[in-house]
Amino acid sequence: MDFDPTSSIVILTGAGISVESGLETFRDRNGLWAKVDHREVATPEGFAHNPVKVHDFYNKRRRQLRDTLPNAAHHALARLEGAWRGDFLLVTQNVDDLHESAGSRKLIHMHGELNSALCGACGLRGPWKTDMSTYSRCPHCETVGQMRPDIVWFSEMPYQMDRIYRALAKADLFVAIGTSGNVYPAAQFVEEASANGARTVEINLDVSDNTQMFNEVIRGPASKMVPDYVDRLLADA
Repeated sequence: MDFDPTSSIVILTGAGISVESGLETFRDRNGLWAKVDHREVATPEGFAHNPVKVHDFYNKRRRQLRDTLPNAAHHALARLEGAWRGDFLLVTQNVDDLHESAGSRKLIHMHGELNSALCGACGLRGPWKTDMSTYSRCPHCETVGQMRPDIVWFSEMPYQMDRIYRALAKADLFVAIGTSGNVYPAAQFVEEASANGARTVEINLDVSDNTQMFNEVIRGPASKMVPDYVDRLLADA
């Protein structure tokens, strides 16, 4: 591949990497938003109107995650992180913990995490792996009824955007895996990286909304294509 093993890599992952582990997607034709109105369970207004329904929705997702294992693509990215000598950042749009389960540590969950809670009273963000309800108490300020899933809902700002854009500004390689290319601001990352001189690669089962912006496109399932691509990168490392 003739790629400098001390160069900087930024990787973006979306639902396409976790669907092979059995998790439902949100935006696909048969995804969650085709079954549930996102305004009712993924907006601050929906939570204010019916917190019980919102908690029920995310409790089900959290329980499902307990029995879900990372696949070969997650493991390959963890292997790449451990072996790469240059800067490395993995940014995921996914709220599952499969990257962590596979061993990834240089990781940003830009849309939040299922196994984390946010207190509306004191702003605490912290681990939360059990069911949540309107009776849940904040472990920090002890307020009852203000805990919500630590998920970035529609109209809210994704996490750590400054750090992400700093990494994109110095990236030599940007790889998007399993993303739809229609969720902003993540859909603009390829343009940002390209403008700063990075080589851009898309690994996806289907054509995304921004496929045309990538230098290289690899079609196929993430569990097969990501390990193959990592092997190519590390062959030169």
